[in-house]
Amino acid sequence: MKITITKNEAEFNVAAAWRIIAQMLQKPNAVIGLSTGQTTIEMHSIVSDIFRQYPFDVSRITIFNVDELTNLPREYSGSCYTMILNQLVKPLNIRDENFLMPPTMSDNFENEAKLFEQRLSERGGVDLQMLGIGLNGHIGINQPGTPFESETWVSPMDPDFEAKVRRETLVSGETVLGGLTRGIKNIMHTRKIVLVAKGAHKAEIIEKAVLGPIVTDIPASVLQLHPDCEVLVDADAGTRIKGKLSN
Repeated sequence: MKITITKNEAEFNVAAAWRIIAQMLQKPNAVIGLSTGQTTIEMHSIVSDIFRQYPFDVSRITIFNVDELTNLPREYSGSCYTMILNQLVKPLNIRDENFLMPPTMSDNFENEAKLFEQRLSERGGVDLQMLGIGLNGHIGINQPGTPFESETWVSPMDPDFEAKVRRETLVSGETVLGGLTRGIKNIMHTRKIVLVAKGAHKAEIIEKAVLGPIVTDIPASVLQLHPDCEVLVDADAGTRIKGKLSN
């Protein structure tokens, strides 16, 4: 596991953006997994800015998000589809057929999960996965306690996040919300993983994920076993691991 601690948030955002661009330039038909949230918004903006100034060929690049909310309209501003569409797919002119996302509404999410993985497999598997990390150590929407051998499935949401979504969408309390997420086993089969985090509020969970025991209570801790994983954090998020583990 490689550890990169940047000097500040601005340097972090640029470094993370270049991890995505480098993969696109290195392999013109790369399959790239993204993550949504406050950590990734600015890095996606930088990717778009660089592409606008210095266009390069993305005609064969495939993009997807590691997870997607379920039982909500795709048009909801908080859906992963909408966020990735607006943050990267449109700015980079990614072809519709190369933007792979499961639906947010379905009568058979189990089948949708299998189809999602099948579509990724048909393109040769995933070359790069940019991963965020939750305060409880979740990756994708694989919450604490998720078995490491889990395959793509529909996971319950974090209660606080679910409450936020319900406030924003006014969805009925009878509607079961969740997230179709790549399973931990599927994530671990990615060729290269970059775990990203910024802010002092992420320092404790980064320490546990990187230096703590490998346990299902901290799903991100399994990344210690991945053969090509980089942990990329800003100075604040890296406070508790700086000096404890060399690159």
